[in-house]
Amino acid sequence: MTTAPATCPFHSPQKTNFDTPHTGPAVTRDAQGTYHVHGFQEARAVLRSEHVRQAGFHSEDVTDSGALVNPPVLFLEGEAHHDMRRQTAKYFTPVTVGSYRRMMENLADDLVGELVARGQANLDDLSLRMAVQVAARVVGLTDSLLPGMAGRIARFVEAGEPGQPGTLGVRLKAQLNRAELLSFLFLDVKPAIRARRARPQEDVISHVLAKGYSDIEILTECVTYGTAGMVTTREFISVATWHLLENPELRHTYLHSTEQERHALLLELLRLEPVVAQLVRRAVADVPVGDTVIPAGSLIQVHVYDTNLDERTVGDDPQAVCPARPLPRGVPGQGMSFGDGHHRCPGAYIAIQETDIFLRRLLSLRDLRLAARPRVTRNDLIKGYELRGLTLRVGA
Repeated sequence: MTTAPATCPFHSPQKTNFDTPHTGPAVTRDAQGTYHVHGFQEARAVLRSEHVRQAGFHSEDVTDSGALVNPPVLFLEGEAHHDMRRQTAKYFTPVTVGSYRRMMENLADDLVGELVARGQANLDDLSLRMAVQVAARVVGLTDSLLPGMAGRIARFVEAGEPGQPGTLGVRLKAQLNRAELLSFLFLDVKPAIRARRARPQEDVISHVLAKGYSDIEILTECVTYGTAGMVTTREFISVATWHLLENPELRHTYLHSTEQERHALLLELLRLEPVVAQLVRRAVADVPVGDTVIPAGSLIQVHVYDTNLDERTVGDDPQAVCPARPLPRGVPGQGMSFGDGHHRCPGAYIAIQETDIFLRRLLSLRDLRLAARPRVTRNDLIKGYELRGLTLRVGA
């Protein structure tokens, strides 16, 4: 076990975990036969295994239906997945992300300037616009027929999961999701496809077009980036701001630190507040995890809050904010919050950089204050939290 400092420098209580931290065995099995993984090293063994496949984000519904010849990268497995990740890695490198820095800075300046001019704003609106516009540049969603793409993506994701099959609710939500998807397809995705057929760019849509993806397959890829990238970054910007505004010492430290130190602090906050709370896999062969062998065919749920609070890995006082927390070699500051193994989030560096760029400008406003705390709810589609109604105010 590593040992955290005797006194962590900041005590900023966890804000988004609905559940009591797990204290039992690192791997458990419920009555339905699902295996639940709570320990960090046990989760790493599962996520790095070649004998599991993606089972979250409705991936099994999509891949088993056979509707897509080219499933999105989040759902691919084996050599096809590794090959796609190698081909698209160039869009997420620090050098490439660095080329977006000026755009991020200008966007952050505009959003913070809007807040100052109005005197008050909902952070969940500002953070959504920041996250969507940055990710849109990487993906290639830059030619929309009408403004409002951020809202179209948010409405699809916030519709969540439809509920129990056969109910009125499932039919109504299915129609709503269909309408939002069609709006996103015709107003945002198809215009981007047309523009890149005429003039390819260095982005994801141009890449998959060159591989022969259909419009529906490109839509699915864009929805994947929208749910797994844009929306999760939105939530993290909001929760990080909430922590920093409620803890003046933490805010002061953040604003007076180097970029490397600021990023470490943000990663520590992400460890404490993982946006995606569960990672779901299906065992395609027996998977040894510590003293447990998870049999082929089993559904596996990795509980990210628990893995990130595992004292055997993160040390003592795991619910405190300790940017300088000593961690074992190879354990990242965010714990499992970006996943691990071959499905680890490719946009991790982008998410932290854009969050840092936005927060530095926002928190530098001397008279910035929290006018209303957010409502914290669950989103069943991303298996994580949503923060709504976090209101910021500047001036008198």
